[in-house]
Amino acid sequence: MTKVVLMDKSGNLLSAIKGPTGPEHRQLANEVMRQALEQASLQINDISYIVATGYGRLNVPFADRQITELSCHARGVSSLFPNVRTAIDIGGQDAKCMKIANGRLTNFVMNDKCAAGTGRFLEVTAATLGIRLEDMGGISLNATKKIQISNLCTIFAQQEVVALLSHGEKPENILAGLHDALASRVAALVRRLGIEPDLVLTGGVAKNIGMVRAMKESLGCELFVPEEPLLTGALGAAILAKEIYMKAAAEGEALPTKSRRLEKATFFT
Repeated sequence: MTKVVLMDKSGNLLSAIKGPTGPEHRQLANEVMRQALEQASLQINDISYIVATGYGRLNVPFADRQITELSCHARGVSSLFPNVRTAIDIGGQDAKCMKIANGRLTNFVMNDKCAAGTGRFLEVTAATLGIRLEDMGGISLNATKKIQISNLCTIFAQQEVVALLSHGEKPENILAGLHDALASRVAALVRRLGIEPDLVLTGGVAKNIGMVRAMKESLGCELFVPEEPLLTGALGAAILAKEIYMKAAAEGEALPTKSRRLEKATFFT
């Protein structure tokens, strides 16, 4: 998804918008920003500094700076959970495990080469079972047993789910097994870094209560989840934008001109 967070110089949240990511990154970035500005009753030239992050950060024409999603996630999570030392972000395309100290990223590992261990794994399964993605967690809590899933490759796991259904296995038991398999894969990434509390889980998968429970069981410790786990990266970008602007202004450094941003963001002119 594409997200925008607007923050004032005091750190107050002015607006937060999420939109589905499509192939036209630039157009969507413009549209989501326009919605965020409308929600905050602002214009683009009211914004002092903009940081873009994530896979599509180079396709945000009105950004003043691009910062990696890892740095932004670390900053965003730390603002919500000051004692965080380990953060896990499971999105639709990858799973990131981060070590954090004093709000800064110190080390990380990622799974970005395969859909197994990501939200895409669950999306495919939901489609196979004919259920809504947002219902998966609640359904899995009704399981009476966990069906072991032997394949973590998304394609083969999909075939395995179809076979299990044909043999009369209940969807809730299959889902419990899938959550357990996914959690075990992500937990293995975390152990490569070393588990150190406080642990925080973010990303779209963190909205799945069945997955949160499976992660707690696999890690064997408490796991904190933000109220809106999809926004931590965008929140971190907004915080970094505020810090960069305030530091530059205090030190008398040159700042991007709003007229130049308007030239780049032709959508808003």
